[in-house]
Amino acid sequence: MKSTGIVRNVDDLGRIVLPIEIRRTFDLDTKDQVEIYTDNDMIILKKFQRNCVFCKSPEDIVEYKGKAVCSKCMEDLKSGN
Repeated sequence: MKSTGIVRNVDDLGRIVLPIEIRRTFDLDTKDQVEIYTDNDMIILKKFQRNCVFCKSPEDIVEYKGKAVCSKCMEDLKSGN
């Protein structure tokens, strides 16, 4: 793990601001979702990426009954494969 040397305060609502340099580096735009992980004493942020529930592909994702499914698996489901 690499330190950026950037320190931010947590506000009264528990929020922190991610610096623009970090957002640009990780291609984070307004309204993008971030996953939060913990590992012992660390908090880890990761840009959220939906994956197909069947094959784990992040490509061509559609939502079907609340689940993320890629177009290939959706076609397989339609054809009964």
